[in-house]
Amino acid sequence: MSDGHGSMPETPPGWAVEQPPPYGAPQTSPWTAPGPQQHTPDGPGRHEPYSHQPHPQQPYPQPYPQPSPGHGPMPHPPALRPGIIPLRPLGLGDILDGTIKLVRSNPKAVLGLSAIAALLAVIPVAVGQMFAFDTMRSALTNPPASAPFSTTDLYGGMVAQYGGLFVSMAVSFVVVTLLTGVLTRILGRAVFGGTMTAGEAWQLTRSRIPALFGVVGLMAVIMLVPLLVIAALIAAMIMSGATDSSGGRAGLVAVVLVSLVLYLGYALVFKARFAFAAPAVVLEGKGPIDAMRRSWHLVTGDFWRVLGILLLTSLIVGFVAGILEIPFSIFGTLFGLLGDGAVATVGAAVLIVVGGTLGAMITYPFEAGVAGLLYADRRMRSEAFDLVLQTAAIEQQRQGWVHASADELWHPSNSATSATSPGSTSSTSSFGS
Repeated sequence: MSDGHGSMPETPPGWAVEQPPPYGAPQTSPWTAPGPQQHTPDGPGRHEPYSHQPHPQQPYPQPYPQPSPGHGPMPHPPALRPGIIPLRPLGLGDILDGTIKLVRSNPKAVLGLSAIAALLAVIPVAVGQMFAFDTMRSALTNPPASAPFSTTDLYGGMVAQYGGLFVSMAVSFVVVTLLTGVLTRILGRAVFGGTMTAGEAWQLTRSRIPALFGVVGLMAVIMLVPLLVIAALIAAMIMSGATDSSGGRAGLVAVVLVSLVLYLGYALVFKARFAFAAPAVVLEGKGPIDAMRRSWHLVTGDFWRVLGILLLTSLIVGFVAGILEIPFSIFGTLFGLLGDGAVATVGAAVLIVVGGTLGAMITYPFEAGVAGLLYADRRMRSEAFDLVLQTAAIEQQRQGWVHASADELWHPSNSATSATSPGSTSSTSSFGS
């Protein structure tokens, strides 16, 4: 052994003069990662078989390419998402999340327009409730023993209450269709990450209002004709005397119930089939009949999914709106019935208007947003429209802003399927010019 000042002997005592070569890793290993391997020259001093230093560039060798968690294929890169949705076919979560982002990215325009629409729809209900409260308060404060309550007053209160409800439903039908058109214009820009004021959205949508009213009129005819047939059938049964007996009255009840069930299915089918008519009018510039035909064509092949998402949306927003409306409705009803004079009646109507407005401010934009994003999803699935949106989004990122010409990309001539067909023209190349 050396004392620290001399050199180490070449061979320790007791060892043979000729030693075997130092240990080296085998030339090949079944656990070597695929791909080109670095070759290390053999020889003394070149191998460090027990070194704990990690290799500078090579990860721990694996026998196979590592899949994603869950042992599936390697995940695709995330889709481009410049705005409220990823630019690819959408799932239910994407649609609901995109609708929430639509409201959050344009709160003044979306909620402001929804509040105006809600007021127009709720006021007829409040007016009808005012007359109903007057009638019912009279019955409570003046019992029949002291002042007989006439059936005319009772029927008058019912007519006022339910008449206001039906008027509100008609106004809501018109207002929601127009609101869907305006909000669809905002949505068309929000998909690319752009924003729009309520005034700008109205200016861009104003020229399409007649076509939107045309869609409203055609939908009203489609929905009202079966109701008129049912009403005529019930009136004929009553006038013929078929309901005089107990069996006849039971038959009338059965006819009414079956008719209502059939009408509900009828209304749901056409609601889903024409859900994209307003977006087609606003974003594609189509007339009422062409827009309804376009909606029917887009829904074909995915009807049950479209109907299911629309129904689920109605349930969600109905639940949320009910939570907001119920407290105001309860206090308004109690105030209207137990209060005294015109002050109580007006106060009750105000509470009902406030509750209805808050509920509709959630319901209207959410349903319009879901319909608009479903429209975009169906175009991406059936027309490869996501390729057009991605190309435009990349150009916008290069320019650093969202150009107003992004609204023109929604025209059907810009779909990838139509752009590749003979004789078609596309304006995507002129985006932002």
